Amino acid sequence: MNKPLRRIAIFCGFLVLALLIRGNWLQYAKADALQDNPKNRRISIERYATPRGNIIVDGKSITGSKETSGSDFKYKRTYKDGAMWAPVTGFASQAFGANQLEKLEDGILTGNDDRLFFRNTLDMITGKPKEGGSVVTTLDAAAQKAAYEGLGDKKGAVAAIDPQTGKILALVSTPSYDPSKFAGASEKDAKAWQALQKENNPDDPMLNRALRETYSPGSTFKVVTAAAALEEGLVTDIDADTDTPEPWIMPDTTTPLRNHGNIPCENATLRVALQYSCNSVFGKLSHEVGNEQMIEYAEKFGFNNPELDTPVRAAESVYPEDNRPQNAMAGIGQASNRATPLQMAMVAAAVANDGKLMKPYMVDQLKAANLDTIETTEPQELSQPVSSENAQKLQEMMETVVEKGTGGNARIDGVTVGGKTGTAERGVNNSETPYAWFISYAKTDEGSPVAVAVVVEDSKATGADISGGGLAAPIAKAVMEAVLEGKQ
Repeated sequence: MNKPLRRIAIFCGFLVLALLIRGNWLQYAKADALQDNPKNRRISIERYATPRGNIIVDGKSITGSKETSGSDFKYKRTYKDGAMWAPVTGFASQAFGANQLEKLEDGILTGNDDRLFFRNTLDMITGKPKEGGSVVTTLDAAAQKAAYEGLGDKKGAVAAIDPQTGKILALVSTPSYDPSKFAGASEKDAKAWQALQKENNPDDPMLNRALRETYSPGSTFKVVTAAAALEEGLVTDIDADTDTPEPWIMPDTTTPLRNHGNIPCENATLRVALQYSCNSVFGKLSHEVGNEQMIEYAEKFGFNNPELDTPVRAAESVYPEDNRPQNAMAGIGQASNRATPLQMAMVAAAVANDGKLMKPYMVDQLKAANLDTIETTEPQELSQPVSSENAQKLQEMMETVVEKGTGGNARIDGVTVGGKTGTAERGVNNSETPYAWFISYAKTDEGSPVAVAVVVEDSKATGADISGGGLAAPIAKAVMEAVLEGKQ
């Protein structure tokens, strides 16, 4: 071979080698990135080429699929009681993608998950069309309905947990939205989507307030402060005087931490202080525990955790690093203290479960189309924020709140209920309507099957009504009753 031909052959060889390298790089190194690229329309077409698997509650589908026309997407998603379940399911839209369970479990629902490879291969050999699997949730339909109807036209959220396992039983956010309205790719779907965006709708109905919004927890956080005081040995007898003056002046200031109304807070016992929600007692205890230790105890309950997955990730609840007067305010649930409704349900659940906090989760099982179980979630202990002995003292105190204090609207005949009301101030000098909070649990002879947190974000009710449990406690009661009835 002469020299020019040899050079051409070598050059062509390099071209073939480069082509092979490029082909393998695209097929393997870049495969996932190309598949996940939102501009890759083939993936979307494949996703909606067959009916999508379903999300299951109490053995029944809350989702479905139906054929469409005039599009290269063959099927679109449908939802039953979509607005009620949207905080759980999220949405799956031909035009706008997916979120929450619809996105996180997309592989199972579309049948593309690697764990379905063997079944898909058999189906391909036998000519059977590929089918999506199902996502079996931990949700309780009756509890979800009670929470959704209880909130009604109020802006707010409810989270309910089984304290013994961590199973999420209810997750409601209002105002909500129906994912069916924009599941397709038509102009009508686009208009429905735009109408729900925050810039066009100040109520922000697509915000999952139960998981993704944080609020000042108000007096419900006093349960955490009480736990810290008991664990630190600052209080050993919940019926002994706390040596709290009235007024109590916050450290490094001349500012008194005031109590609301004519209530018996001077030298109040811890039980009485929680019953009447004495700011002075819990502000003083938070100061005595100290900011560093308060952060430690809050974190044991789940605060300051940016990676709490249910599997939908919850927003981080924050107990702040702060100066002494601000730490006193944070100890009563104000200042920069922020919590999601799920977080405050976790606080109630830990107390109800004798101090053991279980990791909250909402997916019980993943199943193939033939109902073979692919994965089962096992309950997992997250922490032990308070000893069993002190948890039982907290239970006594929270039960007094319901029996004799501000939580009377949560009483259930024949059932032991513990709770704590909260009024979280908003705006300069509390100029805006406060957030109404209530956290609670119901207890039977077999332990506590449900803990609940309710927040009502806005209302025309007065602060007195809110602090008395007039808004949030009845909703919590309805949710607890729904769970208890299902256990009978």
